[in-house]
Amino acid sequence: MDIKKEKTLVVVKPEGVQRALIGEIISRFERVGLKLIAIKMIVPTSELVNKHYLIDPEWLVKVGNKAISAYEKKGLEAPNKNPEEAGKRVLDGLIKYFTAGPVVAMVWQGVGAVTTTRKIVGSTEPASSDVGTIRGDLTIDSYILADTDSRAVRNIVHASGSVEEAEKEIMLWFSENELIAYKLISESLLYDVNLDGILE
Repeated sequence: MDIKKEKTLVVVKPEGVQRALIGEIISRFERVGLKLIAIKMIVPTSELVNKHYLIDPEWLVKVGNKAISAYEKKGLEAPNKNPEEAGKRVLDGLIKYFTAGPVVAMVWQGVGAVTTTRKIVGSTEPASSDVGTIRGDLTIDSYILADTDSRAVRNIVHASGSVEEAEKEIMLWFSENELIAYKLISESLLYDVNLDGILE
């Protein structure tokens, strides 16, 4: 695969749309040099959200363990200590959350698109995300608050976790003909080896 054409999926979740953060989010990816090659607004179905998260058959257990671990790191008792059950609880909340209103799904392309996007987005829990990230700067939600309210963490965006995951997620959210191949002027600066196209 051409490393300059690595792709990743980003979805602005319902509260990101409701808080009018779409432009702010897009600008962060544009500024770093990624290229937007697909975008659409939809209201996801429960079926789509379920397929999205269960693309990885180990997802329920992984996310369950992650949720339990987050509590333990803070010296707190997790509401459920069975990883699969904890994961199912998270999934149920995510389905309710994602289907609450419109989302904006996007595909971004460029060198290290997946890792760069994850860095820009920040960690899953906004309260522990670094300043400068989307989640660290634009929301203050936490696992504890979400669990207190019996809902999913409102962390503004979804971003693919790996290249393999991105490929599967993109195929789920977009058809091949919705991905636009085109050139940006800025790519000549990012990818021109000698920068010999600047001076006249």
